[in-house]
Amino acid sequence: MIDKDVTIYGLKTCDTCRKAMQMLKAADRSVEFVDIRATPVDVGTLSDWLSLFGDALVNTRSTTWRGLNAQERTAPPLDLLRAHPALMKRPVIVAGDEVTLGWTAAVQQTLLPSS
Repeated sequence: MIDKDVTIYGLKTCDTCRKAMQMLKAADRSVEFVDIRATPVDVGTLSDWLSLFGDALVNTRSTTWRGLNAQERTAPPLDLLRAHPALMKRPVIVAGDEVTLGWTAAVQQTLLPSS
């Protein structure tokens, strides 16, 4: 059984983050939400997530990415995410020792109880 306590890292304005939070709460999970703009993720945690997810952690389809110039886009992912938290693909969900990225069907299957 996965730990009932879940922490979602994302943006409060992100529809996917809100959907994940709503579905996890409906599944009787205890959910803490961390808005990464208001409470930036520490460097050590970002480094760990980059080790887990690689470049997939940087959302190159976002409005923030499109607003960067060519030189800014060449910065290391850690520097990009520290300077522009909204570049992080969302949500990152931490449930016990499990860390997931996005709100895909596979992530939902992992974090939500089977029907």
